[in-house]
Amino acid sequence: MLWTRLSALVVKELLAAFRDPKARVALVMPPLIQVFLFAFAATIEVTNVPVGVVNQDWGAQSQQLISRFERASAFSEIRRYDSQAAARAAIDRQEVMVVVQIGQDFSRKLAARETPDVLVLLDGRKSNSAQIVNSYLNTIISQFGTDAFAPENVSADSRIVDRSWYNPNRDYRNAMVPVLIATLPMTMVLMMVGMSVARERELGTFEQLLVSPLQPLEIISGKAAPGLLVGLAQCVVITGIVILLFGIPLLGSAAMLFLSLTVFLIAVIGIALFISSLVSTQQQAMMGIMLVMMPAMMLSGFSSPVQNMPDWLQPLALTNPLTHILVIVRGLFLRDMPFWLVAQRIWPMAVVAVVTMASAAWMFQRKVQ
Repeated sequence: MLWTRLSALVVKELLAAFRDPKARVALVMPPLIQVFLFAFAATIEVTNVPVGVVNQDWGAQSQQLISRFERASAFSEIRRYDSQAAARAAIDRQEVMVVVQIGQDFSRKLAARETPDVLVLLDGRKSNSAQIVNSYLNTIISQFGTDAFAPENVSADSRIVDRSWYNPNRDYRNAMVPVLIATLPMTMVLMMVGMSVARERELGTFEQLLVSPLQPLEIISGKAAPGLLVGLAQCVVITGIVILLFGIPLLGSAAMLFLSLTVFLIAVIGIALFISSLVSTQQQAMMGIMLVMMPAMMLSGFSSPVQNMPDWLQPLALTNPLTHILVIVRGLFLRDMPFWLVAQRIWPMAVVAVVTMASAAWMFQRKVQ
């Protein structure tokens, strides 16, 4: 009898979600489009950047330094300016992001075994990209100085050799694309589950559910199951795109990946149901979902590491299910993350799922009474 009631409610929810052709397109096309947009457009890698140079030295050493800039793959071209004022005007017009100014005594100081100064002007309006370009320039300038001070035909005393674990080629896409397996379904599940309850309230059918033989926990389960099915289906499709189209291998266990995604989606559904238990209209539900979605993305470590956040904000980030699932997804894709480390990230999501589901059921129970 219980299974009959639940299955009927689940079928009703699925029919309501997929009855409208526009709704079907909205559930399928946006995640697929966003996968490719994030993979190719949302990147912190800096390439094809024009760099300005103000060379006041014109000695052999300054020309050799500029030639190293020209050979760097990150820079598309080197634009020369006669004065610092012209270079600043170019930055104002956003023709270049960075300008390197080489002083008049650059070659003389190098010949005298002295350390010359090189001025780097950055466009602060593009702070992240400018800092990355600045890092590239500093590496080139430091290496040039090391080579210049080394004795002739003798290599420098020390050389830094760095190696990147888990992502040897430092391909930003390998770290960026897999996390879309969790972030994109989260958005769709929040919208689908949260809006479904609000829509029924506006139509007056939700009160019929509350006075039906269905118990509040059964209503919660019936509302959660369609969102879980749709979310897992999106996870499977996006995982296939990541592995087959982008060629990013899954080094860890697929079973652990989808177990973690299931717990994560249940936690997301619990948040959506809790929001829906507080609101009365679809507009309020939309505002509540947006109020949760943006801080969740910012606190998850999606764009910046959690460790870089203030100490008082990090505990709040650890209550965010998205924070834990991103660690799991990256760990299983970039390295074979062991089960005991995955379990350390699963249980906080399970706690969030239990708390939010219980709170939503309690809120629905109060409405029955």
